[in-house]
Amino acid sequence: MTTTPKLCVTVTAPTMAELCTARDRVADADLVELRLDTVRDPDVPRALAGRTRPVIVTCRAAWEGGQFAGSEEARRALLRQALDHGADYVDVEFRAGFADLIAVDPRRIVVSSHDFETMPADLPERVRAMRATGAAVVKIAGKASSLRDCVTLLDVATRERGRGDLILIGMGDHGLATRVLAGRFGSAWTYAGSVASVGQVTAEILIDRFRFRRITPQTAIFGLTGAPISHSVSPAMHNAACAATGVDAVYLPFPATDADDFLALAEALGIAGASITIPYKVPLFERADAVDDTARAIGAINTVKREGDRWIGRNTDLPGFLNPLDQRGCSLAGARVSVLGAGGAARSVAYGAAGRGARVTVHARDAERARPVAALAHAEVGPWPPVPGSWDLLVNTTPVGMHPRTDASPITIPSGSRGVVYDLIYNPGETALLRQAAAAGCTTIGGLDMLVEQAIEQFAWWTGVRPPAAPMRAAALARLAEFTDR
Repeated sequence: MTTTPKLCVTVTAPTMAELCTARDRVADADLVELRLDTVRDPDVPRALAGRTRPVIVTCRAAWEGGQFAGSEEARRALLRQALDHGADYVDVEFRAGFADLIAVDPRRIVVSSHDFETMPADLPERVRAMRATGAAVVKIAGKASSLRDCVTLLDVATRERGRGDLILIGMGDHGLATRVLAGRFGSAWTYAGSVASVGQVTAEILIDRFRFRRITPQTAIFGLTGAPISHSVSPAMHNAACAATGVDAVYLPFPATDADDFLALAEALGIAGASITIPYKVPLFERADAVDDTARAIGAINTVKREGDRWIGRNTDLPGFLNPLDQRGCSLAGARVSVLGAGGAARSVAYGAAGRGARVTVHARDAERARPVAALAHAEVGPWPPVPGSWDLLVNTTPVGMHPRTDASPITIPSGSRGVVYDLIYNPGETALLRQAAAAGCTTIGGLDMLVEQAIEQFAWWTGVRPPAAPMRAAALARLAEFTDR
């Protein structure tokens, strides 16, 4: 079913001069889509003159998400002009009913259908009807509101037996896999560009971060699941590890509506392994076919791997948490450790600290949620917030302070406090909690240190190759810089 897809870069601009400039700036693409509906002064001969790459001419109607303000006759005339002047492809909406236009040269027609609200329920029937127009390429783009919607597109691709004249796209964050893994979805090409509202990513991200040109039918698929995960640096970090080690794999974000939503796509797409973050560490622990002893004791996993038809779970949060402390010579034997939060990460931290001989106290706004975490580590349940001076090591496992709410802090660190404050949040690199702690005189550790360490353990378990830390950390820092530059 897998094809070798091309890369089409969409360019938009308010004027023809800017559109042609944008067209000529495209550096690495097999096709360029010229969106004439976005310009005030559409000029087909000018759009096609001097082009150095094959182009698709599109003049999208407003009723199908475009910006063309003129009449349907005017739009039809522009598209006919594009065919007459030798455009490599012309995009015609299925609902437009331009049968006479398609008949001019079906070999150069992309007949398209877009649904910006939902994933159409009649996809097989729609594909058949669109094929009946005789157009060379059938393109269907629907809004993916879950990973299951991507499974729906995979089912269509399977039924169509991977014919290269089909393009299937899930719009939105949940549909990113359909763009990066276009070949797995039987698509003739994928679209890149800056139309973020429909989930497009730039050609640079596709090629550099997701290594689009290197993906083959044999490429292993890994990823991250959780909600939300748009802030994550894990895709940049793990794909850098693939590049550094030469492992034939790609790593994607898989934002799931729930744990079963992720498993549905994982089974259908053949995902080989995944990182797990909030809030699915416990739900996926409960769904794993087997887990290691540490994960069983903690009651949560942050990593899964496919072995045959079974999902095996592990928890690499534990070495990820402990390694940065060891690297700084921070002994936990006899130390007073306060853990903020009661989720899966809190379980790992409490269990790991207690295993090193620390006296652990778990603090949560809801004390009842803290009790099972405390019981796991034979620890105490403490007040919220912790009493000042009651800890030697304070670990924040809550999401408070994470991007985009970077000014928030789970607690206030009083002036004159001493000890180590360890925030597992890594985006931003320095949280409000860590800024307070540094100002108060505490030693601080950021979440990026833990993230890199646990990611190394994940990658090594999945692939059998232990990656170097330096390129992973560099990729993570570069990704974090994108948030601070916004």
